Amino acid sequence: MRTFGFPEFLFILEAARWTIGLSLMAFVGGALGGLLVALARTSENGLARAVSTAFVQVFQGTPLLLQLFLIFFGAPVLGWDVNPWVAAGIALILNTSAFLGEIWRGCIQAIPRGQWEAAEALGLRYAARMRDVILPQAFKIALPPTVGYLVQVIKGTSLAAIIGFTEVTRAGQIINNATFQPLVVFSVVALIYFALCWPLSLLAGRMERRRAAALAR
Repeated sequence: MRTFGFPEFLFILEAARWTIGLSLMAFVGGALGGLLVALARTSENGLARAVSTAFVQVFQGTPLLLQLFLIFFGAPVLGWDVNPWVAAGIALILNTSAFLGEIWRGCIQAIPRGQWEAAEALGLRYAARMRDVILPQAFKIALPPTVGYLVQVIKGTSLAAIIGFTEVTRAGQIINNATFQPLVVFSVVALIYFALCWPLSLLAGRMERRRAAALAR
């Protein structure tokens, strides 16, 4: 048995790059998927609304851990061989798409009805209304909660440790199995997550306060 030292700390710290990489993959992929979900949820097409609503209900109504298990262990049953990186990426992208889609749907629907009516009066079709009138305004509303949700994405990557993906939590488990010093090891893991998430929480709060101050003028 070895004691926890700088090499062990460095091993956990280096694993943070995989946490960051997985978070960025989930956020970028989830942003693209979330935009599609939000547009479908506010679409004039009934089928698009129904399908996107079902998608959101499934991924918001089931635990992310279960989604990870279904993709990682279910894919080989269907004949697809996926590694932990791919499985974690797919699960997080789908999960993030559902939550960001709902956040952005609310932001789109928060635009005053008069803006929609003015765009319709100008003869703009749905795509032009969204692109030129609604989405630019919704973007300003959506920015603070979107940054805030990125914190949840980062914390959600810790579940990938369950399927063997070596990010910060998994690295902590490996070091703990070698040192048997869980208090020290997982305190370091917690501090790394805090260092990643706290600045984003502060940024989201600052954005929210600035928006509130702008609306109060």
